Amino acid sequence: QVQLVESGGGSVQAGGSLRLSCAASGYIYTGSNSMGWFRQAPGKEREGVASITSSGVYYSDSVKGRFTISLDNPKNTVYLQMNSLKLEDTAMYYCAAAVPVARVPLSRMEYRYWGQGTQVTVSS
Repeated sequence: QVQLVESGGGSVQAGGSLRLSCAASGYIYTGSNSMGWFRQAPGKEREGVASITSSGVYYSDSVKGRFTISLDNPKNTVYLQMNSLKLEDTAMYYCAAAVPVARVPLSRMEYRYWGQGTQVTVSS
């Protein structure tokens, strides 16, 4: 049984930082599967913000230079370091795993398994 468990969300002022964690278990191995972070704001579609695959690391234009995705393979955990947070970063953030790799790294259609989400709220 695959599980992706996110943590680290919360409320922060604009300009602040948060680090999200996603612990994978079951048949997902962060060193092998493509892992991604997505977000969904109210009334908007779920969008990919960062992905890490065997071919590299990918970011959406909206977060490039501010967010960093990384892995701790012994812990089977993927992180999303978010710096210089903006009001528009407010959303539910989801961790996702592709089986085995995401051919289009930031497309949600490429990912089979999803976490329950963690809320990030940025205020002025």
